[in-house]
Amino acid sequence: MKDFSGWSLFLDRDGVINQRIIDGYVTRPEDFILIDGVLDAMHTFTQVFSHIFIVTNQQGIGKGLMTEEDLSLVHSTFVKEVEAHGGRIDKIYYCPKLKSEHSFDRKPRIGMALKARKDFPDVRFRQSVMIGDSKTDMEFGKHAGMTTVLVGDEPQIARQNPRLVDYCYPTLFDFCRELKIES
Repeated sequence: MKDFSGWSLFLDRDGVINQRIIDGYVTRPEDFILIDGVLDAMHTFTQVFSHIFIVTNQQGIGKGLMTEEDLSLVHSTFVKEVEAHGGRIDKIYYCPKLKSEHSFDRKPRIGMALKARKDFPDVRFRQSVMIGDSKTDMEFGKHAGMTTVLVGDEPQIARQNPRLVDYCYPTLFDFCRELKIES
């Protein structure tokens, strides 16, 4: 696999980092159940990538099912857990808008990527990786010019959209194990 040392990493959240709630939303920290290996992966990513971002659509806020404060508590609890295991997250970007609002910040549009580049001017999309579990995530990455990694149990996304997916792995940890780490 390519050496991603010094690149930026963009991660989707639900289905990549934590278990997706089918037909529901993570509204409390106790609903945020990590997928096996995520904390180990985040520790390794910290050694490899210059920046680590989460980019997540959170229309549960737009639907009134949770508040931005609820989301902030979920995220701060997760960030503390990552840091306690030797990892880091530079920033979490989210879009609270409904899909029907067609917000520029909602994936597959690249508003969140542009915000990351504004906040961290050394970010170069051609030297960035987007990891997600949906076609929308892959479109987001390709629209921004990133290398894309599909994780999860939807491999048909890669078969049906080969130009969108550069790498495909069952989990985030499986991708992590393939990284070249400088000693």
